[in-house]
Order: sequence, then structure tokens, then C-alpha cells
Amino acid sequence: MKPVKLTAIALLITCFACNTEDKSKDNMMADNTLLKKWEGPYEGVPNFDAMDLKDLEPAMDVAIEKHLKEIDKIANAKEPATFENTIEAMERTGKTVDRVYTYYGIWSSNLSSEEFRDIQQKLSPKLSDYQSKIRQNENLFNRIKSVYESSQKNPLEPQAQRVVDLMYKSFEMNGANLNEEGKTRYAEINKELSKLYTDFSNNILHDEENYVTFLSEEQLNGLSESFIKSAKKTAEEQGKPDQYAIVNSRSSIDPFLTYSDERELRKQVWENYYSRGDNNDEYDNNALIKEILKLRDERVELLGYDNFAEWRLQDRMAKNPENAMNLLMAVWPSAIARVEEEVEDMQKIAKQEGADFEIEAWDYRYYAEKVRQEKYDLDSEEVKEYLVLENLTDAIFYVAGRLFDFEFSEITDGSVPVFHEDVKVYEVTQKSNGEHVGVFYLDPYARKGKRSGAWATTYRSYTNFDGETNVLASNNSNFVQAAEGEPILVSWDDAETFFHEFGHALHFLSADVKYPTLNGGVRDYTEFQSQLLERWIYTDEVINNFLKHYKTGEPMPAELIAKIKNASKFNQGFATTEFLASAIMDMKYHTTDPETINPKTFEKETLDQLNMPDELVMRHRSPQFGHVFSGEGYATGYYGYLWADVLTSDAAEAFAEAEGGFYDETLSQNLVDFLFAPRNAIDPAEAYRQFRGRDAEIDALMRDRGFPVPKE
Repeated sequence: MKPVKLTAIALLITCFACNTEDKSKDNMMADNTLLKKWEGPYEGVPNFDAMDLKDLEPAMDVAIEKHLKEIDKIANAKEPATFENTIEAMERTGKTVDRVYTYYGIWSSNLSSEEFRDIQQKLSPKLSDYQSKIRQNENLFNRIKSVYESSQKNPLEPQAQRVVDLMYKSFEMNGANLNEEGKTRYAEINKELSKLYTDFSNNILHDEENYVTFLSEEQLNGLSESFIKSAKKTAEEQGKPDQYAIVNSRSSIDPFLTYSDERELRKQVWENYYSRGDNNDEYDNNALIKEILKLRDERVELLGYDNFAEWRLQDRMAKNPENAMNLLMAVWPSAIARVEEEVEDMQKIAKQEGADFEIEAWDYRYYAEKVRQEKYDLDSEEVKEYLVLENLTDAIFYVAGRLFDFEFSEITDGSVPVFHEDVKVYEVTQKSNGEHVGVFYLDPYARKGKRSGAWATTYRSYTNFDGETNVLASNNSNFVQAAEGEPILVSWDDAETFFHEFGHALHFLSADVKYPTLNGGVRDYTEFQSQLLERWIYTDEVINNFLKHYKTGEPMPAELIAKIKNASKFNQGFATTEFLASAIMDMKYHTTDPETINPKTFEKETLDQLNMPDELVMRHRSPQFGHVFSGEGYATGYYGYLWADVLTSDAAEAFAEAEGGFYDETLSQNLVDFLFAPRNAIDPAEAYRQFRGRDAEIDALMRDRGFPVPKE
């Protein structure tokens, strides 16, 4: 999963100015760490080392109250609305909520606990109420509307105009034009949804933490030495020192399903993982899915839309669900056809080995690896020996230096507090002149209470309309720690993901926008920049300098590199189909009358109609599809990864064709200037045209995956 943390500003697309504060809150401000302004070096940093969960709820209450007072001041101003006294004022404030929300996000994603989840249940409806009071403030919207209408006659400078357009559209889409009865129901729905999202997310986390498969020494056949050591360490942490633990997260189950010779155990581990949220118990998510869909549908119906997807996609690159679905279905036939070929290859090997069964979903990774070794003589375990996490960290910093002129220097003096001892921090400067850019936090390891997957977030974004602010950005992963003294070796897929998330961080760090709202993203565009950065792991400069054997220190040999590149299109049927199935289901859920949907059967019935291969499942089955049902960031937006992939493949071909290849100086500068620095300051389609000279085309994507290129 690769989502970005929404700050309070991005959530509300609005903030309000006010310097006064109720004196009755002064003592709490002084005593509550979460409310304090960030101090210390680097323009101030979060007090992560002083976080106390008991402070969270009162801090959020104070922050919300303060912000709502700011709202009243600006909404009820007597002066006619202007860009300066309305829009800029909104951009200036909400700082206290932002600070508290940063800590909230850490507990939610990195340090969750039962105690936090109880507090989260209380805060979710409060936050929903708070957001509704802003979005549905009639006086405020009238002032925004006045500025918007004036700007349509007399346009402002480009970034100012973009802020006005985005802000007006956001309020309009969130019910600002409804009558009082409609606004009341809209707010009620949001409050109900906020609780359901929290419940859905916590149910998944429960099943990830509580379904652990313990192995004996006799059950380790096929597993690598490094994986066994990690599993041993995990079991010791779980109080079973004589066993080996396979935890219920992708970083643990993927290598197990790829290498374990124990078929029944593979089935058990597979079922544990793909049944998260679907175990017919108090943590089952199916009923929540139905309720979420019904409430979303009712809410957009209030606004006059036929379905949730129609409402959601109007301000995305796709513009409407038909365009998004057309892209998905253009690739689907080639993907499932490739799966059929892959299964045939696997079945041959299984029969050669004496197997008398048909390939099942828990066999796919295992036999795909055997095919990979036979067809390409490529052993993933051999590849991992050259993928040391520490070296990959150096590699991403090298790429950032070549493309973005960034230098990363680890901060080791303790001046920047961290929320866990695993977290490392780096100062980011411009290589060419030493100017400070920001601070980068790296939280790489899996642990109890940390949500699965990998993601990027930002604690402070760049703006310059009230003086420049620096950036505080973070990358978070779930690599399983190795035994003491052993290096952490990762798979090629995990290495690509590491580059991917760093692409998000570079997007934050390279931002050059005037107003906070412009740091927000268009969902089917923001994954593009990070997906593009994955391509640099294939460059000779990275391979020769950073992909070194963990024992000998020798660079990855040319013949192994050639095998990796030759095999890059391998298993694309599996990878593309499991993704597309999730993306199509997301779109189907939100374009179908929810009254007709039974989540227990809808997934299977829909995929059967699409001729989904029996040998694999959706990348995220419905009851664990947190992208879509733990919030709204990716709801009808999961297709965006493929939309971004089209842009990625097309842009990568531009670099491949450039005189200086992937480090071409002119194209690298265009990459920064047009694709990274503007964030949402200009329309994404126009930004891409400025970089490429034309719109992106699907042909490059099909070539990348080894699929037939569509005929014109």
C-alpha cells in the first residue's frame, strides 16, 4: 500500500487566521506537549520523544476549538471578501490542528495500541463534526464563492487562481450548496462513516496481529537462512523461542509462499492472510462494507450525482468512471491471457516433480519462482544477496543527489527526537550550495502496532507565501529485522517499493509552491512520480555501486543483471491481474446500487463475470481493502496506480531515449521543474505535456509488461 498522510489542511482544504486564544486554555497549552509549537533545530521539529497518549484527546479538543474560533472570525468579517482577507487567511492557520494531527498519525500508523484505538473511536466522530462545521459554514462559503466569482471575471496570478479554484470546488463537492436539511444529513453521514472507517482499519490490524503461524524446525524446508533467522527472532519476541513465526503481513507471507516446500503450511499461511477481516467473528468487515457503500451513495445522492464514482472522479485526471474503467479493461484481457500461460508453465514443472494436483492460489508464488529459475536461470534468493537494505538506502540518496541536487546527512547527535529507536533522521541540503531543504525520517522495520505495507508522509510541507518553510518528510516500511549481526536482505520487489516510497518523499522535498493547498495531490497523478523513481534501480550507476554482495562486497555480476532485466516482464500476468482485479472491484462497488450488493458474494460474482483466473485472488480482497474502506483517499481511486503507470512508462521511455539516459541533465531538470516541484499548482495533464511535449500514451505501458500493443 502506498498512500500519503493527509494533513489537516489537505483534509479540509482550508485554514483560518486568528491570533487570539481563550486564556482558559493557556495552562493546557503549556502542559500538553502535543499542543506546543515545534522548537529546536531545523525550524522546529515534532516532540516525538515526549508523546504521551493521555494528552491526545484533550489536545485535539483544544486544537479544534481554536480552529473553529478562527473560522468564526473570518466567516463573519464585515469587510467585503477578498483573496487576501479570505483565501490567504484560510491558508495561514490551522497550525495547532496540524501539529496534533501529526502525533495522531504516528499513533495510528506507527505505534497503534488497544489504548490508542479506544481514543481513536472517540476522536473519529469529533473530527468528522469539526470538518463538517468548516465545510458547511454558509457565511464562509459565501465569501469563498464571492472571491471565486470575481476571479472568473478578473483572473488572479496562476498559483492564487489555482488555490481559489481548488478551494471553491472542494467546498462545493462537500455539500456547501445544500439546504440546511441536506447539510445536517451530510454531516451525520460523515460522522457515521468516520466511525466505520476506524472500525474497518482496526479489524484488519487485529487479524494481522493475531493470526501467526508457528513452525517447528522440521517445517522449514525450502526457506532461506536469512528468513529462518528472522522468523526465529520474531518467535522469540512472541514468547516462543523454540519455534519460528510467520506473521500475517505481506513482508512475511510473500517469501514464505515463494520458497516453503510445505504445501499444507503454504495453504494455512495464505488463508490467514487473505481472510483478514473475513472470519465470521466480531472483527469481520463484510457488514461494514455494505454500510459504508450505502452511506457514500446516500451522501452523493444529496448532491445530485448518480453514484459515488461519478462524484469522486470529477476532479481527477480520469474525470469520470467510464474513462477509468476503459483503461482497466484495455489491459485486462492481456493480463488474464498471460496468467493462463504462466499457469501452464507452472503446471508442467509441478507434474515433472510428481505433483498430482492443479495449481492453487497458495502454489502460485512457489511454482512461479521455479519457472523463473528454469526460464531465466534466476534465483530470487541469489538476487537478495546483493540487496542489502543499508546499501539501498545509500542508493536512493545517490539518485536524489544526481537528479535533485539533494544531499542526505544522518543526524546522530539526538537533536531531532524520534518516536521509536528504529527511526533514523537525515538533514537534507542542496548539494550545490549547502542550503537547508528539510529533514527526512526513515522508519524501516516491522513491529507490533505498525500498520502493514509501506508509505510516505509529511509532517510539514513547503510553502513560501509567508516566508519559506522547510519540509519534514518520512518513509515507513515493514522490513523484517535480521538477527543480530546479520544484514537485512530484501527482495527485488521490496527494493523497488523502497525506491517508490522515496519518490513520494522527493515529491515533498522538491515542492516549490506558494500556498499550502497546492501541496495536495490529484490521486491518479501523485503515484506517478513515485512509480517513476522505481526505474532508477535498474540503472548501471545504482547496480554497479550499491548492489553489492552482503558477504564479499562484490558488485552484482553482469550476467545476473542481464537475467534480472530479461526477467523483468516475468510474472506480469500475476502482478497485473491481482492489481486490476482490485481496481475493477473498487469501481464496481461504487457504480452499483449498494442495496443490491452482498459483500460476501459480490466480489466472487463480479470476478467470475470477468473470467478472473481461479489460481489467484485480488491483491486486496474486499474485507481487507483498506485503501478503499478505511477512508476515502483511494475510494474509486485504486485504478490511479495504473493511470500513473501509463505516465511512468511513457516518461521512462523519454529518459531511455535521452542522450544522457536516466541521468540526462536537461531531462532531469525538466523532471524536477515540471513533474515534482509544482505539486498541484498546475493541472497535472498540462504539467505532463510541459515535460513530454505531448500527452502520455498507453503503448509504452503495454511494451513494459510484454503485452500486445493496441492497434490504432
